[in-house]
Formats: sequence, structure tokens, C-alpha cells
Amino acid sequence: MAEFAHGGPLGHGVIRRFPEDFRVIELTGYAPSGEGEHLWLDIEKRGANTIDVARDLARLAGVSVRDVGFAGLKDRNAVTVQPFSIHLPGRPDPNWQAWDDQRIRILAGQRHNRKIQRGRLAGNRFELLIRDVDGDRAALEIRLDTIAAEGVPNGFGEQRFGGNNIARAYRLFRGELRRKPSKSKRGFYLSAARSLIFNQVLDRRIRDRTWNHLIEGDVLMLDGTHSTFVADPSDPDLERRIAELDLHPTGPLVGEQPGPATVQAGRIEQHVIEQHAELAQGLARFRLKTDRRALRMRVLDLEWNWPADDQLRLTFGLRSGCYATTVLRELLEYVDGKGEDEAAGSDR
Repeated sequence: MAEFAHGGPLGHGVIRRFPEDFRVIELTGYAPSGEGEHLWLDIEKRGANTIDVARDLARLAGVSVRDVGFAGLKDRNAVTVQPFSIHLPGRPDPNWQAWDDQRIRILAGQRHNRKIQRGRLAGNRFELLIRDVDGDRAALEIRLDTIAAEGVPNGFGEQRFGGNNIARAYRLFRGELRRKPSKSKRGFYLSAARSLIFNQVLDRRIRDRTWNHLIEGDVLMLDGTHSTFVADPSDPDLERRIAELDLHPTGPLVGEQPGPATVQAGRIEQHVIEQHAELAQGLARFRLKTDRRALRMRVLDLEWNWPADDQLRLTFGLRSGCYATTVLRELLEYVDGKGEDEAAGSDR
């Protein structure tokens, strides 16, 4: 994303100087059942990504990593609380209380009747400490009020692109990769290609000041769901519901079939897709399902305080698939301090 919806950053700051500066609590939207073949563990991890923890749990439990379930992928430069499940049919609970180490702390364990499924995630709760803040406090608090009331553009963060994922997507589509990528790596490349096209459509809508307003031919999404419908321009209630953040305009996640947007919204999307025709055609060849994503994200229960003159602490919730860094970029120009952290001997 290149465009800003609320006027651009109001200063500078540093995030993730230490892993504890970036705390995430994963929200599944459901609780363990208390019985079943799976052991549900609530784990606080530090200095390990989700895949690292899943492998460690499989080793400690004496099972295949395929028997370990989790809902979302979290990387190492943060402190994250998330549940994992371990399939243990006909087996008693292992001594999981002894599994704590420097990277993981097990907070609770219960039985559950099914594996935690990838992607079955309601959202995440964030607690972020921004250091070395040099912006005007009054202006920053006004911007935070605006973000809480109006939301922010729902762009894909830089994490999605992983440095070279777009270049690798082009090489995948051209048959230039020397080795066939694994299924997971191929998924990263395809996701990056779709995300780039979506972000370009979103940038165009921000420039037109329509990212949070209805235009002719829009496909709308009901807040908190994946339910969409083509807007009826004669319905006078739609614009009010958009203003109240109950409905959001959407953009394309390009796939095999044409998207449902038409008229003005469809022309914008088609123009961007034509600019990235090689990516769009490659996505179609890999038979990805055409989908939609809201152009706006709602920032839930946003609160803030100032632990020190140059430190700003934010707490807020986001729906699944939304990025905390896309909230931050509407507030401050930030530097990710994880490099300093790693140099000091710590990990995310």
C-alpha cells in the first residue's frame, strides 16, 4: 500500500524493540469442550514461530507434526498467546506441565473433541508499545479517535510479501523456478500475488476517497462475516450502514473466475487487473477460487495511554486476516526494532 486514508503519519516511533513490545492474543471464538481425543494447550510463546512450536509439541508428545493443530500463524518477534491441539487417541495426558522452556510457557491444558483447524480464527487482540515517539500528543490522540470511529484501509501488510514472494510468484508462473516449491511455499507466492492486486485496487479507492463509501457496482461485506452481496444503488439505507461500519465495500482476491463487481467498481478493478495481467493469469491457471476482501477494517475497542513521554501503548482487536501494522501506518512512520532485538540476542 502506498496511500494513506487519514492524512499520513503524524510522527515517528519504534515497534518491537523487544518481543514484549508486541503482544498478541489469538481469539478462536470457541473454547475447549473438556473431553475428546485432543489435548488443547494454551501457550504463550516468545522467540519461536507457530511452526517451531508445533514441531516441539509433536516431539514432546511423541506424535507426528500433522497431529498438532493451530488456527493462525504467528512469527517469532512477538509474545503471542495461542492454542494448540495434539491428537492423542486412547492415550492419557502427557506431563505437559513439564514442557515449559525459554520459548514456550503452557498456561492451561484441557481435552477437546476435535483438532484446532487452520484459519478457524475469530481475530486477535493486540497490546503494542511504541517507543521513541516524537509526534505531537494531541494530534496523535485526535488521529486515534478518527481511527476508532472510521476504521482504516484493510490492506495486506508487508509480512504478506516476505521480501521476494512477488518475484518468486512471477518465476513460478513463468516456469523459471529451479525446484518445485513445497505446497506451503507455493501458497505464499500465490497469496502475495493476490495481495498485490488487492492493495493496488485499495490504493486507487483511497485516492478516489471511495474506500469507505459506496460506488456503483460495489460488492458489500457484512462486518464481522464473510457474507457479501452486490449493492442495490436504489437502497438509501446502504450508505448509512457503511457510515456506521456495519457494511464495507470490498475488493478482489483474483482467481479463476471473473469478479462480481460491475460498472464503476468493476472498471476500477479491471483496470488494475489488466496492469498486472501476468499475475492475474497465473492465479487463474493455478485455479484459485475468486474471493472478496473488505476494503476497510474495523479497529475494535481501541484504547491508549502514555507510559512515558516518548512511549505510546495501544490495545485493540482486529478480525482474522487483518494486520496491526496497517493500523500503525495511519498513525506513525515506524521502524521495526526487531533487528536491534535480535542483535541483543533475542528473537521475535
